Amino acid sequence: MKVLHVYRTCYPETKGGLEQAIRFICKGCNKHNVESTILTLGDENKEYSFEGTKIIVVKKDLEISSNGFSIRLFKKFRELSLNTDIIHYQYPWPTADLLSLIAPNKPSIVSYQSDIVKQKFLKLLYWPLEQIFFSRVHKIIASSPQYANSSKNLTKYKNKVEVIPLAIDEKSYPIISDSLYKKWKKQVGEGFFLFIGVLRYYKGLKYLLEAANINRLPVVIAGDGPERESLKRYIDKHKLTNVKMVGFIEENDKVALHQLSKSFIFPSHLRSEAFGISLLEAQLYSRPIISCEIGTGSSYVNINNETGLVVEPANPKSLSDAMIKINSQPQLAIKLGKQAKIRYDNNFTITQYADNYLKLYKNLLNN
Repeated sequence: MKVLHVYRTCYPETKGGLEQAIRFICKGCNKHNVESTILTLGDENKEYSFEGTKIIVVKKDLEISSNGFSIRLFKKFRELSLNTDIIHYQYPWPTADLLSLIAPNKPSIVSYQSDIVKQKFLKLLYWPLEQIFFSRVHKIIASSPQYANSSKNLTKYKNKVEVIPLAIDEKSYPIISDSLYKKWKKQVGEGFFLFIGVLRYYKGLKYLLEAANINRLPVVIAGDGPERESLKRYIDKHKLTNVKMVGFIEENDKVALHQLSKSFIFPSHLRSEAFGISLLEAQLYSRPIISCEIGTGSSYVNINNETGLVVEPANPKSLSDAMIKINSQPQLAIKLGKQAKIRYDNNFTITQYADNYLKLYKNLLNN
């Protein structure tokens, strides 16, 4: 079986949560004699193999509102799609919707990652193409029941929707050295509230800083992104010596920070945050989670009072109260962390993830 994955980026070209999700679909399915190819955009034309997956990068001509575009991509897509069994898209990426117009009559699916929240004007212009796209694909995959039931797009096409939660591969996370652990302990201490991710507008980090200003508990923010400078300005203005921003980190550093942390905090406050791969990483390391109720997959991963605490979004006081509760009740934090690991083992492993997609692929081909 040959599957062609189409998205604007991929792992290891970039290393975000969605890139990891596509990586783990391919990695898991490759073990079952699925030949996976990823067609993506980048700074130069190249082809190589990674973890048994063929990666084809086409040089990007331009980018508007995070939507990369390339004329050469259309020719390459047509060529590859003629020689594949299933085409697997990711949404949102308007360029993929255009590509689908020239796709051959093959089974196709789209993994629906998030509603378009911020670019409302562009969304109006894009809407007709989007509806054509959804009407043409055979299956639409939501990452959680919450998102399937709350997204207007998904409820409109509910007869095509299936739910397959995202996953991570435990074996892909390294065992770190004592020296690295000690290095980070010296730099940031231990027993802090940890955030790891790209510093974007919908991550709710300004509310986390306001909460840290209320309770003065230790917080470590790892990652880089568009909001970095505004966050630094707030930290300096309010003299938040309890907050440390450590910038972009590698996988080894991520493991060390999870092991040193008390809890993982995830203050995302908008529906642009559809799931949260970093939540699964926190559960992998048995850390209780504090997240916000935004009607998406974050509350599917983190269950209130079972694997962590779920609070009102965009509410610094609620975030602060949850942090104080975790900090003041160590036995509760340990209990929630243990239950978080159990939830990961039962729902979010790469084996379950790949098996679900493999079953879907086979059903599409058989039907």
